[in-house]
Amino acid sequence: MQAGKAKAPVTMGHSRPSFIGEISNLQGSALNILPPETDMSQTRRQQHPCGNCAFYRGSVWQPISISSVSVLTRGFARKNLVQGQALFHQEDVNQGVFCVSSGLVALRAHHEDGRSTLLRLAYPGDVIGYRSFLENRAHRTEARALMPSRVCTVVGRDARQLIGANPAVMSRLTSHCISEIDRNHDRIIATATISNQQRLSDFLSRLLEAHGQTDKGHLRMKLPLSRRDLADLLGVQPETVSRLFKRLQDEGQFSVSGRDITKIAVSEKLQTA
Repeated sequence: MQAGKAKAPVTMGHSRPSFIGEISNLQGSALNILPPETDMSQTRRQQHPCGNCAFYRGSVWQPISISSVSVLTRGFARKNLVQGQALFHQEDVNQGVFCVSSGLVALRAHHEDGRSTLLRLAYPGDVIGYRSFLENRAHRTEARALMPSRVCTVVGRDARQLIGANPAVMSRLTSHCISEIDRNHDRIIATATISNQQRLSDFLSRLLEAHGQTDKGHLRMKLPLSRRDLADLLGVQPETVSRLFKRLQDEGQFSVSGRDITKIAVSEKLQTA
């Protein structure tokens, strides 16, 4: 499920401390710099439920043995979500491990006073729900599609059997846990060292590159997030987001009309400079 050029959640484009950067690079490359497939591994891929997925090489289920493919197939399902549909709700009993194969999914925490906080976005190739799976507890967040999305699921019973027979699967899940800790660490550093305007610009660029449509050399999309959601991700007030959008537009980086966002091509910015 997860491989190729899977795009990780936003780290706001800052430079990491060297030690953390080296660790992160090793984790990422471990899933991408793999030996050429042998005849045996090619056969396994043909039989593997994730074999035709763009993210197969980095999937947590990729290392399973041929003898385990039938178990994975039994517990494997694909689910298409319409915009606004929940994959799971906060406090739901965990049903397994989920991989986003297309679209965009918001992970949100709901509070007792009725408010909610958007914690992060899950892009194609991202694995979600694995922490509640590993701890055998209810979900602490809600997962909801922000646009039409497809999610692959391996149910808990079969996922546990696969982990027991294939230790490399647990190793990959552990790597995801470490990567999430690193991302949270990065966001704290970015908040302290990078301007709010630059972090918003980096986020919009990341989102447009993943889901925007090219029109006359520009990337365009209808923003699937509210200003309050953006404020949650940036750690600022919603009114600050409005001011940041105005600055980005005044500087010619983006064109903003309601939720319609356009990233101005570099060539056009140079012509108008």
